[in-house]
Amino acid sequence: MHRSLALLLSLVMVLALPVLAGPPGGAAAASGPGAGRDDAPPVYVALGDSFSSGVGTRTYLDDGSGCLRSAHAYPARLARAAGWRLRFEACSGATSVQVRRRQLAALVGADYVTVGAGGNDARFKAVLTQCALPRWAGDCAEAVDGADKVVRDVLPDRLDLLMRRIAARAPGAVVVVVGYPRLFMGEDCNVATWFSPDDQRRLAATQRALNAALRAAARTAGFGFADPTAAFTGHAVCDDREWVNGLSRPLRESYHPNRAGHRAGYAPLVSARLRDGG
Repeated sequence: MHRSLALLLSLVMVLALPVLAGPPGGAAAASGPGAGRDDAPPVYVALGDSFSSGVGTRTYLDDGSGCLRSAHAYPARLARAAGWRLRFEACSGATSVQVRRRQLAALVGADYVTVGAGGNDARFKAVLTQCALPRWAGDCAEAVDGADKVVRDVLPDRLDLLMRRIAARAPGAVVVVVGYPRLFMGEDCNVATWFSPDDQRRLAATQRALNAALRAAARTAGFGFADPTAAFTGHAVCDDREWVNGLSRPLRESYHPNRAGHRAGYAPLVSARLRDGG
């Protein structure tokens, strides 16, 4: 009788062990991103265009993609700092349509997602080219008006479709939409460009409209939004501490965040949004 009782008590203790030795951090730890994957690190998928791939940082991964992805870009920095597995899909020149068609396959199993797109839909590179020219050679106002029309009339539907596709492919992920910084703060110190104060005000208004469209699309989808405008204030082209390149060689580096912009501007902002759950 005593031996049977001892066996019964031993069996109860063995069955109770998995409950008593649960995952570190309790039930909350088991329900977060990356849960149920044998302690594998969370998967972070970075989608978007050149502002996410890291154009402007001057050194790029030799991955054969032609996308100009950089180890100094904020997605690579975030993944290293957090110990996440990075699927780096952002590609220079990508429009929101191209992000939707070419980059979303990487979302399977994603825990964290960032996406920054829309500037190429509005052909912002061509707009900057026009505005950089002297008035007799270019028409900045017309170029900006064209971009504003795209942002107002075309981009919202494209972004809405993109966000819905992201939500469908990564239903359990924390998703943050990342906006664009203001490039100028009233000064153009490059001798080969002619950005007038009026041109800079027009460009700033377009940047605000673009970010507003991104914010609205993120809100509708239930995603977070990271607006870099405040973080980059005082660090625009020609400021004492530039986080955005002015006219550069090679030309592709121009008017994109540099390494400091990714390290001190984008990375802390986006990291905080991701860790706050969007």
